[in-house]
Amino acid sequence: MAGKRTSRSPSEGRGRTNGSTPAARRSSRVVSASKLGKYKLLALDLDGTLLNHAGAANDADVTAVRKLRARGVKVTILTGRLYSGTRESAELLGIEGPVGCADGSHIVNVKNDKTLLHHGIRGRAADRLRASLERNDLVAFLFAEDAIVHDERGADYLPYVRTWSTDLRYAHRVTEHALWDSDDGMTAVVALGKEASIGRTVADIQRDSTESMQVAMFPFRRDPEHWGMVARASGGTKGTALAWMSAHYGIDISETVCVGDWLNDLPMMSCAGRSFAMGQAPPEVKAAATDVLEGTIDAGGAIAEAIGRAFGTKP
Repeated sequence: MAGKRTSRSPSEGRGRTNGSTPAARRSSRVVSASKLGKYKLLALDLDGTLLNHAGAANDADVTAVRKLRARGVKVTILTGRLYSGTRESAELLGIEGPVGCADGSHIVNVKNDKTLLHHGIRGRAADRLRASLERNDLVAFLFAEDAIVHDERGADYLPYVRTWSTDLRYAHRVTEHALWDSDDGMTAVVALGKEASIGRTVADIQRDSTESMQVAMFPFRRDPEHWGMVARASGGTKGTALAWMSAHYGIDISETVCVGDWLNDLPMMSCAGRSFAMGQAPPEVKAAATDVLEGTIDAGGAIAEAIGRAFGTKP
């Protein structure tokens, strides 16, 4: 998404528990040429991977994905966007099955727009988060399954948050919205404010609700005096979403391939059978992947390159 570099955070875990180094994991997962073509599912990140900074996909990448689907390989999307910001890309690629949104917190079937899985912030965790937002006077946005709720204080930041979803809804006061008390809960909550204020809310979450929420803090480059925070319910990452997709299709997770470019892609890279880091990805993402692509989002064609290398097909 536009502004993706400001919205991501290094707090996503790699999903490994064996204590090995990224380099050792990478070398131990090198895929031999004899195993090319064994994969049955391709999972793609959107912003910085399929979509460039203008939100457009490269024609060669789209063609390669469509040809791969025609061969019977399943294709899905795993993205930080909400569903309304994901559906157009899914349709472009011809995907009719499930896609994972909000970094694995919401899985939706594209064919009928039906929610298949949702991890929501609710109950006492929601109450504690709301109290902390008010206490620290933060500008907040509520992410429902497919909409973003904002109030007047958040109006200036709408160009930033609309990259997650095109469905923006106004509320008189965000902290008084009915979503806080709903049974389904909120897919995510994004807050903006002074670094110290954001830090206090992050500390509140980590101290009081580590089992019910996960949180990431990041600098907001559009306004150097402000920082941002994303809170989501525990239990959903791109790694858990990839595992869900594998089970849904009856495919072993070792038969999956993923392509990504940022820190929130690490969980799916840690469990996919083969993982590709975009050419412009930061060092820690490249170290976690089994393969690093020559192509970048600016040059285009990186996904076509990954398909050629993993599935034995030419772009």
